[in-house]
Amino acid sequence: MSYLSYPRSPVTAKTTAGRRGRRAAACAALLLSSVTTLFSLGALHAPPSAAATGAPSGETAAAAQPVTAARVTTAVLDLDAPGREPTVYGEDVPYDTASIIKVDILAALLLQAQDAGRHLTAEERAQAEPMIRHSDNAAANALWRQIGRAPGLEAANKRLGLTATKGGSGAKWGLTQTTARDQIRLLRAVFDDTTPSAPTTHALNEESRAYIRSLMSRVADDQAWGVSAAAGSQWALKNGWLQRNTTGLWDVNSVGRITANGHHYLVAVLSNGSASMSDGVSLVEKAARQALSSTSALNQP
Repeated sequence: MSYLSYPRSPVTAKTTAGRRGRRAAACAALLLSSVTTLFSLGALHAPPSAAATGAPSGETAAAAQPVTAARVTTAVLDLDAPGREPTVYGEDVPYDTASIIKVDILAALLLQAQDAGRHLTAEERAQAEPMIRHSDNAAANALWRQIGRAPGLEAANKRLGLTATKGGSGAKWGLTQTTARDQIRLLRAVFDDTTPSAPTTHALNEESRAYIRSLMSRVADDQAWGVSAAAGSQWALKNGWLQRNTTGLWDVNSVGRITANGHHYLVAVLSNGSASMSDGVSLVEKAARQALSSTSALNQP
């Protein structure tokens, strides 16, 4: 059976001013929606005071949090440079994925569909698209179950070349652990058009890869922050954010493909320990810009 030909969509161009405005709006919108997001990840328990006042529980938890230094790791791969290994800035240790795992969930779903000789059903597409474009958690819950949760994810990742990603237990897909270098491996499976260095690189067929690219290049405006801050004109991304119930501190991550100074880059920024969602976004965007600048300098002739 032939696969559906998914429509390609040009990667959206964003201006710097528009990006700043959207980032401010995104932070406000995402803070207001954090309770719904985090409950589905199994990572936040609202204290009674928050429920009584109607205030977002994330704000209440943050008020009592300890002072802790945030940590960030960034990996960058210049797809147009001779080297085929990413440059990593910071310690390449495991971080919780939060919602960036949704790209991996979709990749696993598409691999399973390829194996069955079929295309995604209308229902699967109706879940996949909001999962990536709007970071919809109900859709992620459904597709996480469908791929077989952590065992299904890890079976797919073995074929995609990932070596350091461990699926979250039970329904807790957002507590999957990964590294920045492993996220570059996943991004290569989706975006790298060069001759693969290993057979696993193109385990996804072209239609599957085009479908993921299309969704990541058309995320909703309130999701348009993160690695896109380092882009000159074009980007495709997926972000993730998660507040920890034990400390009130935030995990904020962003992964994707960007174009800057005529080069195409894969960028993965993973962070934890930020005092607020907005602090985490600022940290991730600063890290992306600095890493891109350093990588560009390294690759100068």
